[in-house]
Amino acid sequence: MIDKSTPIEDIVENFPELIKPLRKFGIVCIQCGEPVWGDLGEQMDNKNINGQEQIINKLNKIITEEQ
Repeated sequence: MIDKSTPIEDIVENFPELIKPLRKFGIVCIQCGEPVWGDLGEQMDNKNINGQEQIINKLNKIITEEQ
């Protein structure tokens, strides 16, 4: 499971299936072939994304469906 404090690097390594959905929300996970620094909450705040908890819930649902 992920939350706002989950580092982007951990998402890329452990849940690569979330890279594409995150991109749809405007969150870049990989830049120049390397994971973006910071955590998910910081990236969402930087992009002024509303509904952060709903997005995290959707991402966690993707994770559980993949298992």
